[in-house]
Amino acid sequence: MNRLEGKVAVVTGAGQGIGAAIARRYSQEGASVVIAEINADQGRATAEAIEGETGKPVRFIETDVADAKSVEAMHRQARKAFGPVDILVNNAGIAVFGEPLATSMDDWRKCMSVDLEGVWHCCRTVLPDMLEKSNGAIVNIISNHAFTVIKSTFPYPVAKHGLLGLTRSLALEYADRGIAINAISPGYIDTPIADWAFSQAADPARERRETEAKQPVGRLGRPDEIAAVAALLGSDEARFMIGENIVIDGGVTIRMYE
Repeated sequence: MNRLEGKVAVVTGAGQGIGAAIARRYSQEGASVVIAEINADQGRATAEAIEGETGKPVRFIETDVADAKSVEAMHRQARKAFGPVDILVNNAGIAVFGEPLATSMDDWRKCMSVDLEGVWHCCRTVLPDMLEKSNGAIVNIISNHAFTVIKSTFPYPVAKHGLLGLTRSLALEYADRGIAINAISPGYIDTPIADWAFSQAADPARERRETEAKQPVGRLGRPDEIAAVAALLGSDEARFMIGENIVIDGGVTIRMYE
């Protein structure tokens, strides 16, 4: 498990959940990892835990992906600590759900600033590192909302559809310059955010059981299952994969009717 040995990887939103699992897997695979996270307590604790587990260098850098200057500052610190960035995982995101006409412009801007513009801020900041070496990988963590829509989740699917377009556009633009850009679309994954959502129900245990029953595999996904695919996409083994969106959702989106 050393396919990322010598690589420098930045993982955004890696304080918990899927991002933390990817940062851990990347460290296990030999990479020097930057956890770019807006929550300082979570980011610092996760970085210390992973470094303690793997013995590989892990650096937490407080980052707001919605703020281009914050992303640029993160990049400067990452380069100073480890050198040019080889792999970028755009995992940071927020869920803004509502009915379209009940969605305020503030909600719209908040969603787009993180889920779409934040990814672009990070890509445009690290791409010069990769282009200079004619080698690099970008992995965008999207969602199955990128190609399916659930009522009253506006404007989240709009941002995720846009992110899939951004992935494909950048992938085609830089494929002949040694950069592999791809995406992963997770379904319902068992994360702290999922736990929080269940806790808001009148009967959290029942809510979890009913959600699990809706999954064709009968359970929620695990963060490490997303991390395993992210490790492949970040490695040199996947450089002929360009602009793809790998769906990991337990079969939900291939099911037609219940």
